[in-house]
Amino acid sequence: MKKFLVIGNPIKHSLSPELHNYWIKNNGIDAIYEKQKLNENELEQIISKVKDKKINGVNVTVPFKKKVIPYLDELSFEAQSTQSVNTIYLKDNKVVGHNTDIFGFETSIKKSDYNLNNKEVLILGAGGVVSSIIFALIKMKVSKIKICNRTKEKAENLKKFYKNLEIIKWGEVSNFDMIINATSLGLKKEDNLNLDFSSISGNKFFYDVIYNPSETNFLKIGRELGNKTLNGKLMFIYQAMSAFNIWHEQTPEIDENVIKLLDR
Repeated sequence: MKKFLVIGNPIKHSLSPELHNYWIKNNGIDAIYEKQKLNENELEQIISKVKDKKINGVNVTVPFKKKVIPYLDELSFEAQSTQSVNTIYLKDNKVVGHNTDIFGFETSIKKSDYNLNNKEVLILGAGGVVSSIIFALIKMKVSKIKICNRTKEKAENLKKFYKNLEIIKWGEVSNFDMIINATSLGLKKEDNLNLDFSSISGNKFFYDVIYNPSETNFLKIGRELGNKTLNGKLMFIYQAMSAFNIWHEQTPEIDENVIKLLDR
């Protein structure tokens, strides 16, 4: 039986096992997918298990998408470009890091029928997934990307890779067409970004990469102010679909049962 893992810290919120095990069963694959909470000093050991074929594939979530890179043999173009890895597999006896978050985010926007061409986007946060989102936004031809992070240094690091980023102070809410919460604030129901959106007119797009819970306080505020909102469920499903395809060489079906499976 093949073994697959999602690693992170925290990891309790992850619904990756529910999704992947559903697809594994539906496609008659002899495998199991589990989640494992890790400390940073355990990353090397996990990658060694991939090399030794004791683990057949790994998904990576917060806070290890960048931290895992030194332990890998190769990076895909997408992972190299964003310095972010969320999918790991063995190819020609080399442990490869890939990034399916780009595909997941881009597909979620397309499925929501929102045209990002020439739009201004404000991103809250500068963690592992943000470089993937920026990469996808540039592909979708946005006019401006602004980034706001509690630690300014992390935002400055992203600017080294994406020169046209505009960095604004945490707490400032400048004008935007779309705003993306890419922080971990929202994983707990009591989490609040403590940002004032009262001066923002309606018809904006509030997007949260968090999918569990399905409506964070950030999305609730956006909805109550009369804006379009979307959680990270579609991004999560499509990045998972891409990882599943890499590992099993099959494209899993995304049907209503998959969508309902993740409703929390």
